Amino acid sequence: IQPVVIGGNGAAMAAMDALWQRGFWVPAIRPPTVAEGTARLRISLSAAHTAEQVQALADALLQVAALTAAEAAA
Repeated sequence: IQPVVIGGNGAAMAAMDALWQRGFWVPAIRPPTVAEGTARLRISLSAAHTAEQVQALADALLQVAALTAAEAAA
């Protein structure tokens, strides 16, 4: 399991939704499970995932990060 700390609940939920739209189930973990202000994505990988699937997820994460940064700057 690889956590990606996002921060706010809304941003974590938006990232989760954006990844879902790209075909990835990456749940957002929010308070009270984690401390306030440390909402995160929970990436679960296994040996059953192919290198191509992992690369596709990495690409999707970069796309979502770019969208999030653009929205924060606007």
